[in-house]
Amino acid sequence: MLLTEHQEQYEGRDDRARKGRISAEELTMVRDSIMYPHMLTMCDKSLQEIRRTPNLFKQPMGEFIQMVMDKISREMFALRRELRGRNIKVYEDETFDGIIYHRFCCRGYEDRFAIVREALRTEIGVRLAKYCADILHPPLKEKPPDPGSGS
Repeated sequence: MLLTEHQEQYEGRDDRARKGRISAEELTMVRDSIMYPHMLTMCDKSLQEIRRTPNLFKQPMGEFIQMVMDKISREMFALRRELRGRNIKVYEDETFDGIIYHRFCCRGYEDRFAIVREALRTEIGVRLAKYCADILHPPLKEKPPDPGSGS
């Protein structure tokens, strides 16, 4: 049995770690929040280019790109919701000499996040390849055992 003030301390034990500076996991979330809009822009440009060309596979390729964009959008909105829940705000700042800067405010702590454009481009390529693979080869769900099989 705990006293009320001890109960509050027990329940708030993780809050101390979440106050102040941003964690490595949260920095990754900030990077992803910067990356997703760029990914959507790249996909949209590809979609517009495919729609303009007289390609035999124009329709299926357009639908595939749209599926990738939908997946990116869902993850982007879930990430924004998570950042809002952690009281983290990301603001666009500037681009200078191939480095993209964004300001962020994390529970009262303000700082700048910088990422080299080439590193962002590489991460986008890796992430897009993963999304395409996930769409083409969805993970198999385990089938529950048949109740009549006796095993």
